[in-house]
Amino acid sequence: MRRDTYRAVVVGAGIVGLFTAYRLARAGAGPVLVVDRGFLSGGGSGRNGGGVRQQWETRATIRLAREAVADWKRFGAEFGYNVWFRQGGYLFLAESGAELERLRRVHDVVRSEGLGSTMLSEDGVARRVPGIAPGATVGGSFLATDGTLYPFPAVWGVYDAARSLGVEVALGVEARGVVARDGVLQAVVTSAGTVRAPTVVNAAGGWSGEFSRAAGLDVPNVASRHEILATEPVRPFLDPMVVRASDGLYFSQTMRGELVGGVTVPHAPGTGRGVPSSPRFLTGMARALVGLVPRLAGLGVLRAWTGYYDDTPDGLPVIGDDPRLRGFVHADGFGGHGFMLAPAATRRVAAAVLGERSDLDPAEFSPARFLPGRTAPAAERLQLG
Repeated sequence: MRRDTYRAVVVGAGIVGLFTAYRLARAGAGPVLVVDRGFLSGGGSGRNGGGVRQQWETRATIRLAREAVADWKRFGAEFGYNVWFRQGGYLFLAESGAELERLRRVHDVVRSEGLGSTMLSEDGVARRVPGIAPGATVGGSFLATDGTLYPFPAVWGVYDAARSLGVEVALGVEARGVVARDGVLQAVVTSAGTVRAPTVVNAAGGWSGEFSRAAGLDVPNVASRHEILATEPVRPFLDPMVVRASDGLYFSQTMRGELVGGVTVPHAPGTGRGVPSSPRFLTGMARALVGLVPRLAGLGVLRAWTGYYDDTPDGLPVIGDDPRLRGFVHADGFGGHGFMLAPAATRRVAAAVLGERSDLDPAEFSPARFLPGRTAPAAERLQLG
């Protein structure tokens, strides 16, 4: 590190951490330091499927996602990097009447927020997923303005922009804890030394719970391991990201023809087992995908990889100041959806650092909602894809 004192230290050089640092630098709130114990794109930001959607159960999340979509559409003009944001839509599939009714409730909320969600019959689904097995679905919901992007140019674009504004990014440097006095942050302890700062932003993704607890804060964040793969390319046939409500199967097709996706398989919580791929996932994904679209039988897998969700009990992210430690700001708990929400969510994170008023309901997003005696907010359970 080039200094011993910073205005803010951001823990995590993923898309949420870098976007936060960029917004702080744009506001003139420097100097800002970002630390990450790994390499750029080594965490969840380099291990996701690139999905960006606005179909959610809660209005607050829909509004963040709608704002984020507008940001992703103009990303190239702002940052000079093409993220290949392609709005082919998101198609949620239902296998039963109960699942279809759940999607209809989501559809109603999304429509009421001004977005053009549509409900599809079994035939309507078949027209958007050519080759889907007969009887594999009873219908679904579709929003054409959802889509996919390539994560790597997005990370590099924000990284370059932040550094051009004077943000210092220290890779290979681990944040290990904080120094506090009378409930007020004084400094951040790292593997490269201790730096003074009145603010630390926890944007450590799947490792955010570990860092919060190292700072003496009891948080409910749990890291959960998820696996994903990419197949060899086939002739383009699929426009939307397809998500099945029953088992979390999701997949989309890139512009080069590969299918990229995953399916939920159980793993022990926590990050202690690393990020290997498992035979159980490969076989489970193959059965799920071929069972849904039989024409994909025999398709080869090019590679598979693993990343971590940063889950909270109510499925909503944690954004804002922690009332137990002044100067400790949360930008975590995004589940597997930090990338899609990052442009919008980090405006609120930066506002918290700057002491500005946020438009987010603290009952839904503040870390204080998990303190004893607080009423649980409405939960966001549409955590698929």
